[in-house]
Amino acid sequence: MTLGFDYIGDALAVDGVSLADLAGEYGTPLYVYSAEVMRHNYRRIERAFAGADVMIAYSVKSNSNLAVLKVLKDLGAGFDIVSGGELIRTQRVGIPGERVIFAGVGKTEKEISDALDAGVSEFNVESEAEAERINAVAAARGERAPVAIRINPNIDAKTHKYITTGKRENKFGISMGRALELAGRTRTDLPNLDLIGIHCHIGSQILDSSIHPRVVEAVVDFARKVMDKTGQPLKTLNFGGGFGIAYEKGQTPLDLQPFADALLPRLAELKVKLLLEPGRSIAGPAGVLLTRVEYIKKGEERTFAIVDAAMTELLRPTLYEAHHEILPVHRNDRETGRMDVVGPVCETGDFLALDREGAIPHQGDLLAVMDAGAYGFVMSSTYNARPRPAEILIDGGKALLARRRETHEDLLRAEDEVFAAN
Repeated sequence: MTLGFDYIGDALAVDGVSLADLAGEYGTPLYVYSAEVMRHNYRRIERAFAGADVMIAYSVKSNSNLAVLKVLKDLGAGFDIVSGGELIRTQRVGIPGERVIFAGVGKTEKEISDALDAGVSEFNVESEAEAERINAVAAARGERAPVAIRINPNIDAKTHKYITTGKRENKFGISMGRALELAGRTRTDLPNLDLIGIHCHIGSQILDSSIHPRVVEAVVDFARKVMDKTGQPLKTLNFGGGFGIAYEKGQTPLDLQPFADALLPRLAELKVKLLLEPGRSIAGPAGVLLTRVEYIKKGEERTFAIVDAAMTELLRPTLYEAHHEILPVHRNDRETGRMDVVGPVCETGDFLALDREGAIPHQGDLLAVMDAGAYGFVMSSTYNARPRPAEILIDGGKALLARRRETHEDLLRAEDEVFAAN
């Protein structure tokens, strides 16, 4: 069972707070997060790399709710952003720029300028064209921009094809040979770039503990070549994140110890700071999506549990064929069978689970979609004119409304004024 979520008697609770009571007060669909689980997951990473000078930069894209960011800020986390909007979110919570890393393959001139205004600690550079743009923006301001070159080491993360990022065919990073040439250019025709680090992130939801030690060897070897070519020391090595969590029964989270054992001695040799960018491993197990059964439909081929949550609330099963355990909020001894848990959106691809074995729920029952704290609400949409759900943060046994439920008026607001004017 996911830490923080357990049954009290026959009723599922989070940190002692009844999920049924939360659904009754705030309605469904509903996202519920545990601040204490996030703290536990952050400290697990902190302990694994305790021997290093390390900044654990939480990946804002995994869950960008302001209340969640505040929990991580108070732990002393850094923050990994991939857009100007995420920069604004970190600023709204009062996170200083020196605790922010700007990643992403498509930074605009305005985003670069705004990040320089904010004093971000470094830009992860994904291409030669991006390096040239950052150099030009910094030159126009009379500044030097701190950058880390993201390398693509062509290492297979053995994960879903949509979340692998370290192979030659992926859009992320720069091949080793071209990256070394780019490093040399920072000493010649890109003088407004201050090359301070090397970055590498090969994919998400990695469960094979043998992969990260291979990345360590590739990055350290490349870092030495860069320092030889430029004649300058580096300040940071950034290994991204990708630490897998246990979505399915029988899985275990990524064991961080082999990674730490391979990495810590090399960091000491190079005298550099370690940067990590975990997101899912912190927020994923800390959240659930609550949904209520609207109908049970017995079809010719299978049984459908039609619920009020959909691909608009949780896209991962449709997009990634991802597995999330689905638990009854109230345990029961009803007959078991195989069913599809589907939403009301008008798409065959709208499902939360397919051909899942379990107790067949009744109309009105509450279900909890587990491990939904990362890449859940942040990927939600208003397709079919569906307002997005509320988000609740449980902290110290108390429920905080972290985002109110949208209304149809919210959805219409950006159009109403111009529609009326026309």
